[in-house]
Amino acid sequence: MTTKKEFILSGLCCPICARKIEKLVGRIDGVKSAVVDFVSQKLSVETFDGIKLPAIVAEVSQVVLDVEPDIQISITDKGTKEKLGSLEADRGERLRHAKLFIGAAIFALAMFFDFARQIELALFVVSYFLVGGEVLFRAFKNISKGQVFDENFLMSLATIGAFAIGEYPEGVAVMLFYRIGEAFQDAAVNRSRKSITALLDIRPDFANLKVGNDTRRVAPEDVNVGDFIVVRPGEKVPLDGVVVDGRSAVDTSALSGEAMPRDVEPGDDILSGSINKNGLLTVKVSKEFGESTVSKILDLAQNASGKKSQTENFITKFAKYYTPFVVFAALALAVIPPLAISEARFADWINRALVFLVVSCPCALVISIPLSFFGGIGGASKNGILIKGSNYLEALNNVDIVVFDKTGTLTKGVFAVTQVTVAGAWTKDDLLSFAAYAESSSSHPIAASILKAYGQKVVSRRISEYEEIAGRGVRIEMDGKIILAGNDKLLDDESIAYPKSDALGTVVHIAVGGYYAGYIVISDEIKSDSAQALKDLKTVGVRYIAMLTGDSKAVGEKIAGTLGLDAVYTELLPGQKVERLEMIEKKKTAAGKLAFVGDGINDAPVLARSDIGIAMGALGSDAAIEAADVVLMTDEPSKIVTAIRIAKKTRAIVCQNIVFALSVKAVILVLGAMGSATMWAAVFGDVGVTVIAILNAMRAMRISPADARSETN
Repeated sequence: MTTKKEFILSGLCCPICARKIEKLVGRIDGVKSAVVDFVSQKLSVETFDGIKLPAIVAEVSQVVLDVEPDIQISITDKGTKEKLGSLEADRGERLRHAKLFIGAAIFALAMFFDFARQIELALFVVSYFLVGGEVLFRAFKNISKGQVFDENFLMSLATIGAFAIGEYPEGVAVMLFYRIGEAFQDAAVNRSRKSITALLDIRPDFANLKVGNDTRRVAPEDVNVGDFIVVRPGEKVPLDGVVVDGRSAVDTSALSGEAMPRDVEPGDDILSGSINKNGLLTVKVSKEFGESTVSKILDLAQNASGKKSQTENFITKFAKYYTPFVVFAALALAVIPPLAISEARFADWINRALVFLVVSCPCALVISIPLSFFGGIGGASKNGILIKGSNYLEALNNVDIVVFDKTGTLTKGVFAVTQVTVAGAWTKDDLLSFAAYAESSSSHPIAASILKAYGQKVVSRRISEYEEIAGRGVRIEMDGKIILAGNDKLLDDESIAYPKSDALGTVVHIAVGGYYAGYIVISDEIKSDSAQALKDLKTVGVRYIAMLTGDSKAVGEKIAGTLGLDAVYTELLPGQKVERLEMIEKKKTAAGKLAFVGDGINDAPVLARSDIGIAMGALGSDAAIEAADVVLMTDEPSKIVTAIRIAKKTRAIVCQNIVFALSVKAVILVLGAMGSATMWAAVFGDVGVTVIAILNAMRAMRISPADARSETN
């Protein structure tokens, strides 16, 4: 049995250090897996044995501090520990900014005023250590542990080299602008983190627990199932439950992405994370906080970046080999030409090598790529779409087959009377009355839909006889008349002539006194946006759309024809759906993905078997959230198109950052090797490119519903 522990690493601002922590913690004896989420500053550790957990926690803490001594570690994301850590981190940040400011002032003094050479050198040295002392310390500490190739080593080597060849101003300037760029980079990353945190600001702070005639403010975790809570206007609903008193409109936009408030009254379900707009509500709690909707959403969103995409994994491996390659290339550039070319000067080629080193840092990619994916996941959650990891967000780009369940997915999943056709002199009201009285003793969904359509109270004393005929229907005597309500077989048995109907749905024939009176059609209505959603799927690159259903062939084919599906498979049991899905999967292209869309309850096996399982309208459903890779908080098929468009926008941002960063670095590397690029260009190629890439990555978080609908290939 495994145990999971989470650490908050306040002050973690180095992506390469995050990778080192992940790697070293993963090697600790007893640790099954370790994942560092650089964006949310969280380390998740899964251990094999809970008994050894205290020792493992101590060892993890030591590893983290060895790699990054300034990190503040806390075990939970709430409470005193984190708050103290944050205050200490803030003090450390202020001290670093003060040293940077004083160092910059001394550098300006040395640059713009004439001093004796010894004084000028002393000013440059003091400025250098004030500005870059922390970088030097980290570099030497990492080297002592065998961790050589990181940005601290590159900057230390480049600036010390500049001092060695007498370029004191350039040495200080490179370190100064590197640190200023670092500060901008940290500010951009922290701003991104705050934006992401704001997306998750649906966690309720308290619950008003009803105790007798009084209410007591308590933590949501302290409320039990069956307790009663009061939700006042303007407050967040803290736990899932059922409204027992009061009426109000609730804002569910944080859950579903929909701006239109939903009216609730006694008997209605209400979900945690909603905001009560106007009325006073009393709610009976149906789920503990850990099982509530808001808790599940928070858990999904906060852990999404633990499942990394192929692009993220590639960039991590790329950086691992890229940095040492550039270091050795810079060494060769500094040594080989002066030895091979008689007129070449060591100082010139060392300067070129130093430019080569400065620009080689891969931070622009290592930071901006995961930030882009996390932003895409955050943007999707704002639109009512929960994506469990950046690997699934990336996979959505390659969906070329989508397979739908029918009931509750393309159709509403609620039976309703959709057609009343009379024969003879009867009226539609007469027919509904006969059917309602015939079905009044049944609990079947078809009977419930007829009674709902009738809309009046059934007077039971009017019924003198009642007989249910298995597989056929119902026979009653009402006000002295024999009434039959059932299928074709019932009328055939009674030798009553009736017209054949090709209506979409279940047909209930009615006969009165041995004569045919008409029929009622009960069907599961197609959702209003299903047809448009399927058309839009084709426009975003989906090549083949099919439907699997346990319904009859006639119903399935009629829906398929109405919606324009490429294929439909009917009368399937849950196990047969998996078999049919595997057959459809053979139609995939080499790089294509198959997505299955279902209600997430009875379709769990198919959701798990597909490349991407999408649970629709399954908010609050344990089975859906467990089995699916993507959870749609509403029951709109159009959300699938939105998810794919968000994935495509995120990939476009990732590609822009990769091409931009590598192109700029490649140009400056070549120019540096030729002697045409200065240290200033190298600093831009490192820090400037990183900041620009991060700012571009932040666009992935700003995806409004309108943007998601209009985003194209």
